[in-house]
Amino acid sequence: MKGHIAGKTAAEWQSDYPLLTDIIQTKEVYWENPAYRPASKEQPITREELDEAAALFQRFLPFLRKTFPEAELAEEGIVSPLKKIADMKAELETVKGDLWLKCDHDLPVAGSIKARGGFFEILNYAETLASEHGLLSRPDDYSKFDSEQFRNFFADYSIAVGSTGNLGLSIGIISAKIGFRVTVHMSQDAKQWKKDLLRSYGVTVIEHPADFSVAVEKGREMCLQEQRCYFVDDEDSKNLFLGYTVAAKEIEQQLKTAGVAVDEKHPLIVYLPCGVGGGPGGVTYGLKQIYGEAVHCIFAEPTHAPSMLLGLMTGLYDKVAVQDFGIDNITEADGLAVGRPSGFVAPIIDKMIAGIYTIEDQELYKLLYLLYRSEGLFLEPSALAGMYGPARWSEKIEKTLGINSGQATHLVWSTGGSLVPKHDRETMLSKGKEAVL
Repeated sequence: MKGHIAGKTAAEWQSDYPLLTDIIQTKEVYWENPAYRPASKEQPITREELDEAAALFQRFLPFLRKTFPEAELAEEGIVSPLKKIADMKAELETVKGDLWLKCDHDLPVAGSIKARGGFFEILNYAETLASEHGLLSRPDDYSKFDSEQFRNFFADYSIAVGSTGNLGLSIGIISAKIGFRVTVHMSQDAKQWKKDLLRSYGVTVIEHPADFSVAVEKGREMCLQEQRCYFVDDEDSKNLFLGYTVAAKEIEQQLKTAGVAVDEKHPLIVYLPCGVGGGPGGVTYGLKQIYGEAVHCIFAEPTHAPSMLLGLMTGLYDKVAVQDFGIDNITEADGLAVGRPSGFVAPIIDKMIAGIYTIEDQELYKLLYLLYRSEGLFLEPSALAGMYGPARWSEKIEKTLGINSGQATHLVWSTGGSLVPKHDRETMLSKGKEAVL
């Protein structure tokens, strides 16, 4: 633990924020955000930008359908199912309202929420390049991107990204298909199967014996040394953020179709796993634009990687890392193994999220097994972080928000898992079963 953190000792920080004592000891906590404004008026990103993000996905739908025919994309494009999980609700025995799962683990092609932000950033960059060089105009059929002419053009450009896994998968897969040369810098906690899958697409994978922030830093440095290299910065990217916001419109339509009312008497409570913050932050921002005071978003982080919690609680945002407080950032939830939150996202959503809770790794495995046993759905461990909200913290959340959770719709956001190989699935399920029994 550092002697001084932003000019104060750890003891002084703990005196100012008593919950820090438990956080430093890696105990599970629930933090009520004192800055929360249910109807925040702050809009650094306009509604027009949100609409344009959705429109870009639609323009690229012909290309995506042609390039990934096995995905059998619907008219809506890159979307995931919304499922009511009544049997899992019975397993938990703590949820008063209806329990739903937003199945981003089942998003086409990349199998995680990162298919939203990652795909958007690369498609936006590809569209910009093609337009600037006279290869494309908006009325065109974008299936032309799947051609030798376009692939030869994009082969002169490269993409780089730092990742713990799923963002690297989404960036690597879509970039390689377009024709870019791609390098993914991966942290020490990235799973081997994710590295292998990327390499099968022709992606260069560079492994770093350090955590997420170092992988991002090294990737950024190497990209700066190369001409025509575009770096996807998970710590500071507006385009990634915009890609995630599109999910809010998707949810709005799915809830309407399901006949689910969302208003102040029937609030929507959304539980989102959080790593660097781009995915959950973008989803939260989009939902707030649609539902305002009727939606409450809560982030979930591992006890050993509470980066957004520390950033928001102290007000230091990305100027503080979990390691500064002696927390090791070592967790089985590889997608959430982030020591420092996004400096772009944290200031945007600091008044938009209701709270943050932390979860131990063992609980992730328990929930993984219970969901598979009750619903037949498999998620990777990090994606179960959201399930712990209704399972463990529902009474605390109900009290702090002043709502009747029995009249609420509880929506757990599942963020990844469909691409996990069979052997790895069996190992994870076995570990979860042992934890339950």
